[in-house]
Amino acid sequence: MHLLKDRGFIHRTPSEITPPAVYHSRREWMQRAAALGLAPWAASGAFAQAGIPRPGKLAPLPGAKSAVAGALVMDKPTAYADVTSYNNFYEFGTDKASPAHYAGTLKTRPWTVSVEGEVKRPKVYDLEELLKLAPMEERIYRLRCVEGWSMVVPWVGYSLAELIKRVEPTGNAKFVQFTTLADKAQMPGLRASVLDWPYTEGLRLDEAMHPLALLGFGLYGEVLPNQNGAPVRMVLPWKYGFKSAKSIVKIRFVEKQPVSSWERAGPDEYGFYSNVNPQVDHPRWSQATERRIGEGEGGFSSLFTKRRPTQMFNGYEAQVGQLYAGMDLKKYF
Repeated sequence: MHLLKDRGFIHRTPSEITPPAVYHSRREWMQRAAALGLAPWAASGAFAQAGIPRPGKLAPLPGAKSAVAGALVMDKPTAYADVTSYNNFYEFGTDKASPAHYAGTLKTRPWTVSVEGEVKRPKVYDLEELLKLAPMEERIYRLRCVEGWSMVVPWVGYSLAELIKRVEPTGNAKFVQFTTLADKAQMPGLRASVLDWPYTEGLRLDEAMHPLALLGFGLYGEVLPNQNGAPVRMVLPWKYGFKSAKSIVKIRFVEKQPVSSWERAGPDEYGFYSNVNPQVDHPRWSQATERRIGEGEGGFSSLFTKRRPTQMFNGYEAQVGQLYAGMDLKKYF
């Protein structure tokens, strides 16, 4: 099938855009790391090999270079300043800048994640247990938002499958539902009726078991900033960004397909699968092209920034395409 013609895009206002930060060079980072006694960490792993500096903003969270197929894209990473200031996290407001402004109220310690439902070994995990459950890996993923913008983010975490194998799903487990924190005292966005809270998302069990489905604890070699879904979130690079639940407090294994928050809010616009697909438009705009945050002269806010074609499954078709073999991807969007 051919790509549908781009029918236009709603250009974001300047107030939604944060100017891209200037990258530190790898040499500068290595010198700074050596001065801090971090040279052994800086010299190893995927991020160092790609010349990606640790920002030095939050606690370090290093990992080993991932061996998962497709886990390390060669695209230039989006600047840390943009990754941490241009966010969708409606619990802290609907404006892209709101999460970075308001998420300081989020308390990430203590934190627990309840794993329950159709599993043989249900358990409430303390965050520290989750951090030690499996070796941390460094992965560089493309992300594509349903609104038409994209990023390339260096993540730290491990495959969700590591957790799933430990809780042993029963034969009745067909889907996995994620529930995120909903606390009005910490999250001012909950006062608005934009969505039914708490925010929920879901996956088929085989999707959740795919090695690329990342349980994320950090980015750029450090723990997650609050506005990026601290302290633990999902990262699903072949799906639109809203599928990657942030600040997770519950993972439940169920027999019937769960209804996610955006699916409930707009079933004609947000399907359960929400795989990146340039051939299936959102009802209000084309999905055939995208804009990469911080790319091009004038940055993302420039009306002259060249669009790039959106790739099927966000460029991960070779890794995940077999999950959807034989499916009508327009019906199961």
